Amino acid sequence: MKVNVIGSHLCKDTLYALYKLKDQKAEVQFEDISSSFPALKAFLEVRENNPMYDNVKKNGGIGIPFFTLEDGAQTFELDEVLKKVQEG
Repeated sequence: MKVNVIGSHLCKDTLYALYKLKDQKAEVQFEDISSSFPALKAFLEVRENNPMYDNVKKNGGIGIPFFTLEDGAQTFELDEVLKKVQEG
């Protein structure tokens, strides 16, 4: 299963997620907002326009890692993603 991960190589949660996804043989596309201006710009577009980020912004969070699955599902929850990857 293909999984797009928006995150940062400086974020321990992102690094853990990438490790777990690769361990489960997921096809990962990683957008590193810390090392790529295009990735940062794409992230800011999602963060400003996706209602999933309302609570994140309200609580002063960044909202990474953020996962988009090949079926279009989006989540902040690694366990959700891993479950779908295991289901195939």
